[in-house]
Amino acid sequence: MALDKDYIADVVKRVVAEYKGGADEGTVPVGVSNRHIHLSREDLETLFGKGYELTPCKDLSQPGQYACKECLTIVGPSLRPIEKVRVLGPVRKASQVEISRTDSFVLKVKPPVRESGDIKGSAPVTIIGPKGIVELKEGCIIANRHIHMSEEEGAAFGIRDGEYVTVDVFGGERKTTFYDVQVRVNKAFRLEMHVDTDDANAAGIGNGAKVTIRK
Repeated sequence: MALDKDYIADVVKRVVAEYKGGADEGTVPVGVSNRHIHLSREDLETLFGKGYELTPCKDLSQPGQYACKECLTIVGPSLRPIEKVRVLGPVRKASQVEISRTDSFVLKVKPPVRESGDIKGSAPVTIIGPKGIVELKEGCIIANRHIHMSEEEGAAFGIRDGEYVTVDVFGGERKTTFYDVQVRVNKAFRLEMHVDTDDANAAGIGNGAKVTIRK
């Protein structure tokens, strides 16, 4: 049976793209986000003392965001603590704790999957610091899978802020497809897809891995 030359060329192209991790189609670097805490000014001072300022120790991929020297303990209804949870700066209007689904089993909490900052009606959690305790009535979430893009990058990909895309992972140990990945486009952002440790482990990828957007 004779095979169509265009069909063969298409198959070869797809196989080569898969082998290269989708590089021919435009790739996005991955950042793996471990559990972390964002604090309001009020809660920062409750946990560390009046007038306390965060101590930046490492700039993150997104401009203006940084990891801090400060770490805290979080506790849920199980009373099994998770210690040394990193605080990220700068301070926010409201405190927020981002964990993985695996963490939620340890704490015995039921956090919704949400966009960062969307904490209304989310799970309660207790934060323990060296100077005090904060009991959040809401604020514990599992961050949704999302991609940061600058306005120029959004235009290049043909994607608008708030749009959802499908992402293929070819370069990891386990080829994976992530659905319903939210894209956030802002002039202050830098291209990177954020996943939590559960998703990263499932796909066999780490920081710096490359994924491909499939709209």
